[in-house]
Amino acid sequence: MLWVGVDVGGTFTDLVLYDSATREITLAKTASTPADQSEGMLTGLEALGVDAAGLTRFAHGSTVATNTALERSGARIAALVTKGHRDIFITGRGNRTLMYNIKATAPEPLLERDRCFEIPERIDVHGNVVVPLDVTAVEEAARVLAKENCEAVAVCYLHSYKTSEHEQRTAEILGRVLPSAVIATSSDVLPEYREHERFSTTALNAYVAPRMQRYLGALRKRLSEKGCSAEVAIMTSSGGTLPDKRIEALPALSMLSGPAAGVIAAQFVGEASGFKNVITCDMGGTSTDVCLIRDGSFAMTGMGRVGRYPVKFQQIDIKTVGAGGGSIASYDAGSVLRVGPRSAGAVPGPAAYGRGGTEPTVTDANVVLGRLPSGQQDSGLALDGDLALAAVAELAGQVGLGTQAMAEGIKKIAVVNMTGAIKEISVMQGLDPRDFALMAYGGAGPLHATAIADELGMGTVLVPPMPANFSAFGLLVADLRREFARTHVAATAELPEKNARAVLDELLADGRSELDAAGFPPDKQRFEVRLDMRYIGQAFELSVAIPLDFTSMGEIDAAFREVYADRYGDAPDGGSEIVNFRLTAWGVTDKPSLPELNTTGRARDGAHVGVRNVVFDERVITTDIYRRGALPLNESIEGPALIEEASSVTVVPPDWLARLTANDCIVLERKS
Repeated sequence: MLWVGVDVGGTFTDLVLYDSATREITLAKTASTPADQSEGMLTGLEALGVDAAGLTRFAHGSTVATNTALERSGARIAALVTKGHRDIFITGRGNRTLMYNIKATAPEPLLERDRCFEIPERIDVHGNVVVPLDVTAVEEAARVLAKENCEAVAVCYLHSYKTSEHEQRTAEILGRVLPSAVIATSSDVLPEYREHERFSTTALNAYVAPRMQRYLGALRKRLSEKGCSAEVAIMTSSGGTLPDKRIEALPALSMLSGPAAGVIAAQFVGEASGFKNVITCDMGGTSTDVCLIRDGSFAMTGMGRVGRYPVKFQQIDIKTVGAGGGSIASYDAGSVLRVGPRSAGAVPGPAAYGRGGTEPTVTDANVVLGRLPSGQQDSGLALDGDLALAAVAELAGQVGLGTQAMAEGIKKIAVVNMTGAIKEISVMQGLDPRDFALMAYGGAGPLHATAIADELGMGTVLVPPMPANFSAFGLLVADLRREFARTHVAATAELPEKNARAVLDELLADGRSELDAAGFPPDKQRFEVRLDMRYIGQAFELSVAIPLDFTSMGEIDAAFREVYADRYGDAPDGGSEIVNFRLTAWGVTDKPSLPELNTTGRARDGAHVGVRNVVFDERVITTDIYRRGALPLNESIEGPALIEEASSVTVVPPDWLARLTANDCIVLERKS
């Protein structure tokens, strides 16, 4: 039984192959191929030496939907909206995305005003039909779109979360006239209130769907030609997988595919290692993603964005900053040194890759500082120290610094960018990062982990096994996950308990039906209920977990006040109300085991492979180099030291200690 997880990033494609019979894990890393992500994927499968016909499980983290939205390379879409609401995509909430920039321009909408067709119809907030659907207007709009060979249409009517009959009837008409187009209705994509977010999410889903369908169709074809019959499971932003056919209909669910897989792996490894409170730091080639895991659970949000576009799907609360190994350092016209968000990507990549890149990157800075060695790496990638030095030296000349000082400056700015993202999910939420361990992964995460921890005052860093392929491992750990929601605004004091249970029963029936159809027996099904709640009169909600077998509405109200007090420090008197009922349904899958360590006969001397001059705080220090795969168990390695492995290096500064644990994690702690 061979399982493979494939995570496609902006710079590299990471693969993890797991043999469930032997419990053996094999890793591969290849350059990403942005033009066709499946190319890099198939190259990686060849590097693993695996026969695709033998694969029984195929999990995939894809950036196709994300890249399509960010690059604005999706379909030319149209939208059908309720008459009088043609400008909803343009006006939005009227919020300023750059609060302190008086010259900030409004974000460009996904579709132009003349691509919005007004349809006479109206359903009120209670689900009653006020104005019947004008079928003739729908048919006329469909004919116009057919002449234009429209690829995708979003159907967004007011209050369709209460009753979907108008949207479904419209979809039927459009489907007859436009048989090859993607038809996305807001009642199918996101049956929740808040019109702008629901309409925008539906339009974004329609925008990326044609490209995603082409990609997944081509991927299935290529895998089939290789003899692979395993169903492709795609990672979603909520931390679970769904079959690729599901994602074809709802591709916007996969916007945070790769970063979500890393969080799931971090949750899994943290639990196994006894670290339930961790802040994840996934630093790859293009960006860094951070997330907070508290008491073994990560936070979810329904107010996410991709670029400037709101996405109201439930997703893991992940913050992303444009700081990765490939982030380019530049000196702009205002005499400001910047690092990122512009990236060298996979092509040409950092200057040290020798593929034509000439601008200095974070990777080049680490080569100059001695933290990354010149020459051939375990991953097969060669780093050219002379090219890295030349790139950093050129920028140093512009700034008026020495080359070594310039390299340290690049690294420090990247670290500050990453700590800012961590402060957003911790300090700004009233949480002290010092109460958490920092879990660093991604190819560049362990390189910068202790520097980030120093900035935040954190005393413990955890580097999991296979950090450079960690998100790909998370794909194999993830369960199938499906989210269901019902908007039902009601004060807790006025909502009868039986009515609340009736809403939950509907959601449970939907969840069980979904998991039954996916082949999960009852003992492999798990459910969780959360309510979006607020005080009466407030505009936004908090997510409140309640037991399936809650005993009274008073219990729900008490749970809300506890969450509110935890977030804001106090829970004032006043009535509360429920806005949305949410059910998460999990189909629990078999999990791979963490690598088993055989440390018999290992000794520090056997793991020691040499020394190298490394720069720490502007001092050149002769530093011991260790091979991770040969480290003895629970024996302290004093800094300064570098622990090298395939595609990653863990930096142990002079004032830190490192040790290898039984589950193949490196734990770093301050000496004092």
